Amino acid sequence: MALKIRLTRGGAKKRPYYSIVIADGRAPRDGRFIEKIGSFNPLLAKDDPKRVQYNEERA
Repeated sequence: MALKIRLTRGGAKKRPYYSIVIADGRAPRDGRFIEKIGSFNPLLAKDDPKRVQYNEERA
């Protein structure tokens, strides 16, 4: 079982929001995951510290 760090898409149409997760490499993009370690919001400004949030210890 090869593990990968992935982005799973959430949010509404044209308003994406991504969760950073650890998932099996064979699982679909928005399928089952092992653990959620953070989030990514591409709609925030590039210099906003809340744009990418993740738990460094878990990654």
